[in-house]
Amino acid sequence: MHICYLSPEYPLWITGGIGTFIQTIGKMLVKNGHYVTIIGHSNVPGGAYLNDEGIEIYRTPAPKYLKKGSFIENAFRIRKKIKQIDKIKPIDIIESNESGLFYLPSKTSYKKVIRLHGGHCFFAESENRPINKWKNIQEKISFKKADIFAAPSKYVVNHTSKYLSTGTKKVEIINFPLNSDIFRQADFSKIIPHKLVFAGTVCEKKGIRQLIEALSILLNKYPDTTLDVYGRDWYFPDKSSYIQYLKNQFSKELLSHITFHGAIKLSDIPTKYEEAELCVFPSHMETLGLVAPEAMMMGKPVLFSNTGPGPETVSHKETGLLCDPHNPDNIAENISFAFENRTIMKEIALNGQKYAIEKFNKENNYLHNFEFYSSIINN
Repeated sequence: MHICYLSPEYPLWITGGIGTFIQTIGKMLVKNGHYVTIIGHSNVPGGAYLNDEGIEIYRTPAPKYLKKGSFIENAFRIRKKIKQIDKIKPIDIIESNESGLFYLPSKTSYKKVIRLHGGHCFFAESENRPINKWKNIQEKISFKKADIFAAPSKYVVNHTSKYLSTGTKKVEIINFPLNSDIFRQADFSKIIPHKLVFAGTVCEKKGIRQLIEALSILLNKYPDTTLDVYGRDWYFPDKSSYIQYLKNQFSKELLSHITFHGAIKLSDIPTKYEEAELCVFPSHMETLGLVAPEAMMMGKPVLFSNTGPGPETVSHKETGLLCDPHNPDNIAENISFAFENRTIMKEIALNGQKYAIEKFNKENNYLHNFEFYSSIINN
């Protein structure tokens, strides 16, 4: 079969959960004799072509003629590239995020899948912003063009339904496959006491501001506590930096305990998790949140959110810790529990590792995805 993913994300150019998923499942599809292509718009004048172990990746050229209506030019270039690829090797399925099918015609020779990764409407509530009418229209049109849907959690299906309807079309719940070759057993001898590690885009919805506020509480009891932050910066509509916003909000003394490392390669993340006494991800909203199960798979103790899909991923004080991501006191309370109960946390982390390996191992989840794709083609 030939699967084509529409995505501006891929670990070779832009980090993110969507790209990580596509790379993991894509390599397994190629390994099993299938064809995988990825098409995404870019800001590169001439576009780009990459090959990642058999996965063919095309980045369309940056808009040249319609700066304000760039989506029109992007749509034209993406549709053109799809036609070119389809002529060489007919495409069976095109998969996109919530808005991606907006670019495509309604009637096609290939089937169209939307995998719910969390679109504009989904995150509106957690980001405390109104829904943009134009983006809402794009997602609604995209949903109408889909033949079938996939989602990583029940929560993302239920929450998305508040804004967008899948109608009578089927929604398949499929766990994300995690790469155990990357997220291998951690070396516990590398743990640095009282070191916290956060990974993810540095923005409000990831709970980083409340985490820093919790750190200020923890320092009264654990003055050697440090926080390492790994992830790309997020920018406000006026192009100002969220990281700089955080630096303006807190004292130099508090910031001296925090290091913003910026985005790093996915393959480098495990070595950073190894150093952590606790991996902390107090996100306000996720479709699933890959970072928590990735750390769990390594045998690391994690702190995740009790909102959204958190309870689907972590059982509090059984496979990890859950906190109220909007409450710095509660975040600090849970971190203190981890620091004060290291023997218990080792047992919790071991339970979490067993759970993550069973639920998110790439072999089982590849098989589920393969059967999902096959059923679409056969029907």
